[in-house]
Amino acid sequence: MSQVFEPRLVLQLKLGTLAAVVLAIAGLVAWRASIAPHPANGEPAEQVVPFSHQHHVGDVGLDCRYCHTSVEQSAFAGIPPTHTCMTCHSQLFTRQPMLAPVVHSFRSSEALQWNRVHDLPDFVYFNHSVHVAKGVGCVTCHGRVDQMPLTWRSAPLEMQWCLDCHRAPEKYLRPVEHVFDMDWQPPEAQLDLGMRLVRAYRIHKATLADCSTCHR
Repeated sequence: MSQVFEPRLVLQLKLGTLAAVVLAIAGLVAWRASIAPHPANGEPAEQVVPFSHQHHVGDVGLDCRYCHTSVEQSAFAGIPPTHTCMTCHSQLFTRQPMLAPVVHSFRSSEALQWNRVHDLPDFVYFNHSVHVAKGVGCVTCHGRVDQMPLTWRSAPLEMQWCLDCHRAPEKYLRPVEHVFDMDWQPPEAQLDLGMRLVRAYRIHKATLADCSTCHR
């Protein structure tokens, strides 16, 4: 049987294929290198400004919704615009070097680039407003941020961790008026309270663990 391609063309095809593979690998390596490593649980995330929830929430007493304004209405909790920060810092500590990026952002209208601490994969759908409306406290997922001088991830946010709540939400629910309370404790046995809230909030446990609930 005669050769279909000339030896020179076969060599060119092999070299072209090899070059394509090398470029693909190099591109993947460059892409991975460009992504900031996700901090481990308990490890503070590096930020453009060392914002302290411990000070603003624990000491000053700011409510979560003062900065995360959309947490009750949308899937995304919201990142505060710089003018929210300047509501106070136009008068307080304005000239401190630590706040220089905030002042520059406010004057230039350039948004600060915060690093996500609680960042789920793109194939996972999460809605803050639903969890807030059904009595899931902020501390359940985010931990005691009022005790964090720098913010870190306190929960693994892995599928099995989420399913533990979705399969037995009564272990975690609280009255909606206490969702944003950092130090709230149940006034009775958690399971007794939780089962009543499951009924009161019309939570359908049979569908919470369906794949389509989080993967759409």
